[in-house]
Amino acid sequence: MNPLKIWRRSLQTRVVVTTTIASALAVVVFGFLLVQVISSGVIDSKTRLSVSEAAIARDEAVRVVAAADTLSASLSEEALVDTVVSAVALRAGEPSVYDVLLLGAGAATNAENGARVPERGTNLVTEASVPTQLREALKESNRQAWQFSEIEFLDGVSQPGLVVGAPLEIPSIGRYDLYLLFPFTQEAETITLVRNATVGAGALLVGVLTLIAAFVTRQVVSPVRRVASVARELQRGNLAQRLRVQGEDDLASLAVSFNEMATDIEAQIRRLEEMSSLQQRFVSDVSHELRTPLTTVRMAADVLFQERSSLPPEAARSAELLAAQLDRFEDLLVNLLEISKVDSGAATLDSVDMDLLEVTESVVDSLQALAKRANVTLQLEGGPCPVTADRRRVERIVRNLVSNAIDHGDGRPVEITVACDSEGVALMVRDHGPGLVGDAPDRVFDRFWRGDPSRARTTGGTGLGLAIAREDARLHGGWLHAANAPDGGACFRLSLPNTPGGRLSRSAVSMPNAQELVRA
Repeated sequence: MNPLKIWRRSLQTRVVVTTTIASALAVVVFGFLLVQVISSGVIDSKTRLSVSEAAIARDEAVRVVAAADTLSASLSEEALVDTVVSAVALRAGEPSVYDVLLLGAGAATNAENGARVPERGTNLVTEASVPTQLREALKESNRQAWQFSEIEFLDGVSQPGLVVGAPLEIPSIGRYDLYLLFPFTQEAETITLVRNATVGAGALLVGVLTLIAAFVTRQVVSPVRRVASVARELQRGNLAQRLRVQGEDDLASLAVSFNEMATDIEAQIRRLEEMSSLQQRFVSDVSHELRTPLTTVRMAADVLFQERSSLPPEAARSAELLAAQLDRFEDLLVNLLEISKVDSGAATLDSVDMDLLEVTESVVDSLQALAKRANVTLQLEGGPCPVTADRRRVERIVRNLVSNAIDHGDGRPVEITVACDSEGVALMVRDHGPGLVGDAPDRVFDRFWRGDPSRARTTGGTGLGLAIAREDARLHGGWLHAANAPDGGACFRLSLPNTPGGRLSRSAVSMPNAQELVRA
């Protein structure tokens, strides 16, 4: 599965990942500070001890020089330097805690004969171990100084350490600089050990925190998932589903409240279903019961209508009005019966192979007389569009859309477009009237709703045409859209899949207004 999709859908994943990242950042910061503090403490401690030890060693060298000058004036320069270095190196112990370099200062030559003064070192340590800056500092200050440096040996080995230098005057030879080189090998190993231990402990801590976060989050998320699962079952119509209540905590209180809400919703839905059933039965029964007296009244009205030429003008006009209103009454009964079938779930499709263009042409031809009376021109364009659908229902949808466009077109042309693609077919009907105004966008497909009840129409209307058209489109798995055209007028679009129940991802006809107000 896509990680981004998992991140968006899983609360537990987000909490665990966030906790892990935050814990890792905290461990890195605190671990870094801890290692820095420990390293600084170890180095500072080693530095203080080294500087102190260097001062004592320098005093020891001064004592040896003074003793040698008093006891034996016949000691050679080389022997005297060796004695000083040996005495200082002896204090280092075994193994030695430092190495010694005794280097000549200044021109590094004997003042009497001009020969280079003897220099000595221990353990093959090289003169390059002493930084130039340290030598300059000793020359300028003439007192003890130190600096961190790489201690280098003649065999090519090097290691980090501290070089402490101090001036040393040997009367019979001249001035020297005494350097003690303290390796930081053990301290580096200690710091490395601390660093590795910190990294290991930090990784273990992050892992433990991740497991704890996963465990705690699961305790909270699992009841929420059960709530979501039960809510989906309720949405599917399984109203008997309930949550299991465990304990007395906040989640248990949530489960109790959810169950009470589900019970109330179930009871309300049951009541609404009973009321709807009674309403549907009432509409169906009334519609059927009215057909018998309507048939009788129709027969009488037809007789009067046929004899209207022999009647007085007022009676003839009444016979015409009676016939027209009986037609409208019959349409209302038919529509009520159709709506009752839809509500009861008894509506079915009688699908056949047909051509949407041919059906539309047939409807347009049948409405030409109505369009002529309204001074409206019907403009049809498109090619053959084969589709498997219920011809009667599709023809009814097309008739409703075109007749409404004629009724609301204000005498302007009505444009009808038919098209198809690989997914389905589509029909768009556009008029150039006032369009969808007021609350029309929200109520255009509502039952018994009319855009302007006071508006005089040539076709009358029951307010059920578009509602039935919407249900017919839904039965096929299609769409019915309504929108306002940019330059005025209303635009309705019917989209049907190639076969009933097929899936549509787009419509074969583009609407003139990108913002679709209603999709039924």
